[in-house]
Parts: sequence; C-alpha cells; structure tokens
Amino acid sequence: MAAQKVLCDAIVIGAGIQGCFTAYHLAKHRKKVILLEQFFLPHSRGSSHGQSRIIRRAYLEDFYTQMMDECYQIWAQLEHEAETQLHRQTGLLMLGMKENSELKTIQATLSRHRVEHQYFSAEELKQRFPNVQLARGEVGLLEKSGGVLYADRALRALQDAIRRLGGQVHDGEKVMEIKPGLPVMVKSTSRSYQAKSLIITVGPWTNRLLRPLGIELPLQTLRINVCYWPKKVPGSYGVSQAFPCFLVLDLSLTPHHIYGLPSGEYPGLMKVCYHHGNNADPEERDCPEAFSDIQDVQILSRFIRDHLPDLEPKPAILEHCLYTNTPDGHCILDRHPKYDNIVIGAGFSGHGFKLAPVVGKILCELSMKLTPSYDLTPFRMSRFPGLGKAHL
Repeated sequence: MAAQKVLCDAIVIGAGIQGCFTAYHLAKHRKKVILLEQFFLPHSRGSSHGQSRIIRRAYLEDFYTQMMDECYQIWAQLEHEAETQLHRQTGLLMLGMKENSELKTIQATLSRHRVEHQYFSAEELKQRFPNVQLARGEVGLLEKSGGVLYADRALRALQDAIRRLGGQVHDGEKVMEIKPGLPVMVKSTSRSYQAKSLIITVGPWTNRLLRPLGIELPLQTLRINVCYWPKKVPGSYGVSQAFPCFLVLDLSLTPHHIYGLPSGEYPGLMKVCYHHGNNADPEERDCPEAFSDIQDVQILSRFIRDHLPDLEPKPAILEHCLYTNTPDGHCILDRHPKYDNIVIGAGFSGHGFKLAPVVGKILCELSMKLTPSYDLTPFRMSRFPGLGKAHL
C-alpha cells in the first residue's frame, strides 16, 4: 500500500446517484473532492443502476413536492451541460379507488403547489386508456410533469462533470477504515486520504462504515425484482402511444404499490415492478431467488393478467436492485452526532433517485457548514431513538 496521504477538501464515499450529485455540487463550489467507489464503474450491485427511474412531483408530503421543483431545474441543467437527454416527460398516472385517502392527499398537495394535473373518473379513464382494465370505482390522477429519468446516462453524465470540474472519481477502491478527526482520515484498499470533511452515501453498506464510528442506523436492505413483461400487441403501452408512467395506490390489491414505465428499455417489453422486496445482504444480492422473491413476481403476474391485458403475465427479463429503507420511508440527511465533519446520506427507501439533485446539494451544504436550503427536520437521525449513542 502506498504510504502517501492525499489531502483534499472533501471525500465522498459511494458513487451511486446521491454520492455523484454530492461530489458534483462540491466540485461546483470549487472544492477539491474525491469520490470513492468500492466497485469498478459501471456496476449493478447497488441502487442506482439500470436504464430508467420515474420522476414526479406527486407526493403526500409538501416538502418533497417543494424539493422536486428544484430537482427538475438541476436535472435540466445537467442535461444541458452533458448535451444528452436524461429525462422524458410522459406524465404519471396514479390509480386508486375514488375514496382512496392517499390519492386525495396527493391531489391536494399538487393543487397547493400549482402542479398541473388532471382527474379522471372511471368512465374517462376507460376512454383515455382503453388497454388498462380497471376495478369497479377506480379513478385516476394524471400528473402531467411526471416522466422517466435515464438512470445509467445520468450517472455517466455526473461522473464526467465531476472530472471536468476538477474532481476525482476513484473506482475499485473499498474503504477499509475511517479515522475521525480534523482532518478525517480514510484508508482504502489502495491508499490513504485526508480531508476536511467526509460524506458517506453507501446505501446498504452504511452501517458497516458507521458501526466503528459508534452509531447504527435503523436501515433495512431489501432486494427488489425489476421485471420486464412481453407485449402481446406491438406498440401498446409505449411512449409513442402517449402511455404514461403509472403508480397503483389501491392497497386492497396488494400490500405495497405497483408501478410501471412505458416500454422503451428493451424492445417489446414493459417494466412493471412491485415497490417492495425481501431482506437481503448486499454482499450476497446475486444469490438464487428465495421463495418470497417468487411470491412478488406472482403478485405482479396476477396484476398484469387482470389490469394490463396486452402484456403476457410472465416476465421475460428479471433484474435486481437494492432498496435501503428507513422505518418511516424518509431518508437520513445529517451530521454524525459526535464528529460534525462527517455527513451521512442514507435510507432513500426506493424513491431517492429523482430527489438526488437536491439531496446532493443538502449534503454538500452540511459538509461545508452552510445553512441548509431546506428544513431538515424530517430527515434528522434524532427522530429515531436509540442509535447507539452510548458507544460515542
């Protein structure tokens, strides 16, 4: 191992979408930043890989809808800088029963923030989307600004931008040790670094790095099946037919939401997934499917058979992704309770990709000791009791 220590303003550990946006914002502030990634890039071991994610302003909580305004602006700015398309507006159709409280709350949030949307009665839904079979009494809410983010392209664009702005991206370097202090010392499999601040954005590996620093966050790692279903009818459910992304809020059908994106990633296939999974060890995420994994696919098969008749109810491609969930579904954006130059971003609970432009900005602000641009009360780790502070 090389003996020299590299000194910089900030080290970001984890080159998923949150770490990339954090390093991007730091580099924009002309900070000397190093982004460390344990795997060689690109890889499919975490939560940020794959070709697509949904982007939306539709949320139950006002603070997310508010954050998404700036997220859309930064996504557009990155797209302009990269000179490549990172986003496609398709609309987002939310489906639920007329009395569904979640649908009503989302509609109220969109109205308060003056986000363009359209309500569909059951009859109007049948006319607008004839290839969707609806349950009796089901209605729809279309958020017109919803759409698709091109995930792999976004990661490449950010990593290129970080380098262009003077930052460094070091992949294939696993962090072996963190020594708190001023500066903080980080030892990887290749060398040692020193920095004024450290930002940890490592998804399911978060507690592996935090336990030696005296805390453990209430994070649950889930392995998600990402399923692609063959179309019986060529061209159905496609962007060219103006078919939107969709989110099924009717929890009488399934315990968790089902979502889908208009076909485009694989010819003739549509992505429809279950927003939940099964406990996973991130080191063993490619192990053979457990029976509970198969149950998730069976739930989707029944949904497709009953609601999307132009799809075959058997997936042609099954990929995997990891979620790192908190008990309340909100992420953690905070400083270490003892070492205030160590910042943590974790627990994005399967909905963090779209929010990453603002998450990265907040983590950058925390590391630079700037006043955060948003109220961080919903994201403080202190909302969870018993985080092992006795060990501090």
